[in-house]
Amino acid sequence: MYRGKTVAVVVPAHNEETQIDRIVIKTMPEFVDKIVIINDLSSDKTSEVVLASEGYKAGKVELIEHEVNQGVGGAIASGYKWARDNDYDIAVVMAGDGQMDPDDLPAIMDPVVDGEADYTKGNRLVTGEAYKKIPKIRFFGNSALSLLTKIASGYWRVADSQTGYTAINAYALKVIDWDKMYKRYGQPNDLLVKLNVENMRVIDVPIEPVYHVGEQSGINIKKAVFSIGSLIVRLFFWRLKEKYIIRNFHPLIFFYAFGFLTAFINIFFFIRLLVVWIGTGSVPEITLLSMLFLTSISFNSFTFAMWFDYEENKDLNPPLKGRDIARAKDVHSDVEKAS
Repeated sequence: MYRGKTVAVVVPAHNEETQIDRIVIKTMPEFVDKIVIINDLSSDKTSEVVLASEGYKAGKVELIEHEVNQGVGGAIASGYKWARDNDYDIAVVMAGDGQMDPDDLPAIMDPVVDGEADYTKGNRLVTGEAYKKIPKIRFFGNSALSLLTKIASGYWRVADSQTGYTAINAYALKVIDWDKMYKRYGQPNDLLVKLNVENMRVIDVPIEPVYHVGEQSGINIKKAVFSIGSLIVRLFFWRLKEKYIIRNFHPLIFFYAFGFLTAFINIFFFIRLLVVWIGTGSVPEITLLSMLFLTSISFNSFTFAMWFDYEENKDLNPPLKGRDIARAKDVHSDVEKAS
């Protein structure tokens, strides 16, 4: 129990036999009440290692077996549903490969415990060592997806959208429909959008990136960027429809609609300009002026729409208070001394 709250740590695991016990179970802080490990149809000895661990024998570990591989998002959803059905106050997600430092747990949970957030997530990109520690292609891919996720989710202060180190309270666990959660690597993006539609408060918490602890990544970075990117686009339009048309109409819809309309029309002027330029060697002035005018109108429309969206959601994405970080370190130090 952490500061009077029961804590379940959800651990999605797929082929983590070398990491799951020595890096995850054995390093888990004492205040964690239950470690819920979801074996997502591993082909190695992940389950055997978990069942043989001291944590499992002591009753601190719950093992859930998937008969069909559901992806990391599906595994997390199973863990969330278990925590919800067993009335835990907080559910934390930590990877099964040891890439999440248990020392960061208090900082991750404090805003949720204090009632300042319904959901918190780690942010590895704000530390000064992030660029050096995170593999370069992952760093730039993550940064690009984080920018798109800001626009799609409405949480404009959120960065490092792909991190899985998160904490969620019991209320949010009950509100979100986990059976409809995206089941692959786009799960964090999908969840952020769904949280925004439900008006949940989300806070970023700085954490240290952890790499080279024996983890083996099964992610195809290039494929993931394109597949998650297309998912983010779909989520963006779904959120606009769900939040600003169906549930509570907002005029920013007109600005987004006009921005997309003028951008679409501008494509035809651009094609005409290219055709005339290639055919005659000269640029049609009226077409060029029309393009510049439409570009300006489109840019302004998108800017106003995003500004309205930012204002509408800024209370759902409050900044992390400095005292929260300091208190988390003090609490963790006290817990370590007591144990």
